[in-house]
Amino acid sequence: MALKERDEFSGQVTTGHEWNGIKELNTPVPRLVWAFLGTMALFAVVWTILMPSWPGINGYFRGLLGADQHQSVELTLAQAAADQARWTERLVNEDLATLQADADIMAVVRQASSSLFIDNCAACHGVEATGNPGYPNIAEAPMMWGGDADTIAETIRVGINATHPETRFAQMLAFGRDQMLAGAEVTLLADYVASISHGPALPTEQRLAAEELFANNCAGCHGETAKGMVETGAPDLTDEYWTYAGDHAAIRRSIYNGRQGTMPAWEGRLSTAQIRMLALYVLDLRSATP
Repeated sequence: MALKERDEFSGQVTTGHEWNGIKELNTPVPRLVWAFLGTMALFAVVWTILMPSWPGINGYFRGLLGADQHQSVELTLAQAAADQARWTERLVNEDLATLQADADIMAVVRQASSSLFIDNCAACHGVEATGNPGYPNIAEAPMMWGGDADTIAETIRVGINATHPETRFAQMLAFGRDQMLAGAEVTLLADYVASISHGPALPTEQRLAAEELFANNCAGCHGETAKGMVETGAPDLTDEYWTYAGDHAAIRRSIYNGRQGTMPAWEGRLSTAQIRMLALYVLDLRSATP
């Protein structure tokens, strides 16, 4: 009769099975396993008695505790609807500056407005609201129509160059295409705008000639210092933010061909509460920008 192999460390008999040098010991199932299985069986019996469980012909066993998940869900939904009605009423009726200072309302705005922004605004302005080519950075750049909560809400409501009867209108003329300026003048203006934004500075003679061109053709919308005007929705030309790119070629194209961006009017598509919530959300994004 062959002797059974024993493990040299534990002294236990092996089963003869081996995987990658690891041998299986022929040991009984630990008693704790049976205790665990017994506990699980007891729990299953108690749960079956106390909670809804077995189906029947005309229904199911409802359990001694009478728990009803359908009723629980309905109560939860009713409570959520009541909570939503409270903050929706505040968003519609209260001053936006007051709401912006309310931590509870702003917590709701941050939670609810992220998906609202992604669904309606991110396609143009980007998920982080930092803009896409042809669409402005509204998280960091100066707001062309003004950056207070009421103004932002109004811009969202009526749009820009939209079909809304109260929409905001803004258009940059096509100075080259429509022959208001010669090609050399368009190029000089592009040189000038590039120089006041990111340099280098123009020679004095060119700068003086460009400043006169700018004053006669551009300052009425962009301001004498080229820092933009909220009255006309014209952007600041001296900072680092560019809707249509800020390299010399892009600036020249803008001057030559003009620009007329469009933002839809969201009144009728979004509720008043949603529009005002988005305005607060945009301001919150801007305040979080270092």
